[in-house]
Amino acid sequence: MITVLGGTGTTGRRVTARLLARGAGVRVGSRRGTPRFDWHERATWGPVLAGTRSAYVAFHPDLALPGVPSLLGAFAAAARAEGVEHLVLLSGRGEEGAAAAEEAVRASGPALTVLRCNWFAQDFSEHFLLPAVRSGTLALPAADAVEPFVDADDVADVAVEVLLGGRHRGAVLELSGPRPLSFADVAAELTRASGHEVRYVPSTRDACAAELVAQGLPAELADLFALVLDGRNAAPTGDVERVLGRPPRDFADYATATAATGVWSPAPVAP
Repeated sequence: MITVLGGTGTTGRRVTARLLARGAGVRVGSRRGTPRFDWHERATWGPVLAGTRSAYVAFHPDLALPGVPSLLGAFAAAARAEGVEHLVLLSGRGEEGAAAAEEAVRASGPALTVLRCNWFAQDFSEHFLLPAVRSGTLALPAADAVEPFVDADDVADVAVEVLLGGRHRGAVLELSGPRPLSFADVAAELTRASGHEVRYVPSTRDACAAELVAQGLPAELADLFALVLDGRNAAPTGDVERVLGRPPRDFADYATATAATGVWSPAPVAP
């Protein structure tokens, strides 16, 4: 039995589908699942972990937020007490707060594999940047920063290999796409794929925070964006190919395939 926490999220639902396709027993941990799981209700942890050999752990919205390291450390201790042998933790590249959460899990819990990821390509189609793409304007406090965006399907493929295989237990894997792109480059790729113009406009931290809050996300994420877009994560890594034996998916291929779904059709203009 493998538990997938965040099993209805961007990577979690992909991990779940792949595990099921390969014949694994899967228990999805979510607030709407059975048994129900809630990070902030510790009484819900044990029933989800009971009888589990390993678990994929995706914490929403981000490991780097205040208070998360202690919460994850307590969860890891609970997992060990339930007999869980291996945790695979979704994390972020270059985030000191996320590294603190990683260490809290490592100190308290079972064997740990960490998947440190660049920004997901799917942030533009399944998450907080979707409305911006539909409106035609990407406004972010990124200046001319570059990012090797990683595809969530690649992250899920790596997670499943780690969960089912005997390798990479205890490793820290850094997952990126194959090439760095500026947000202006991203806007050009989205324009080409979607058929309607998408522009990138450098924004301020405060404007970004206000937009995040409007979408129900913490304003503190704007500070995290500014931190990780300082060039520290600009270089692509080779860990996707090392684990999967193939190159990571390019952003252009993601954009072409995603545009075909119609998800980026511009929002209708109110009369």
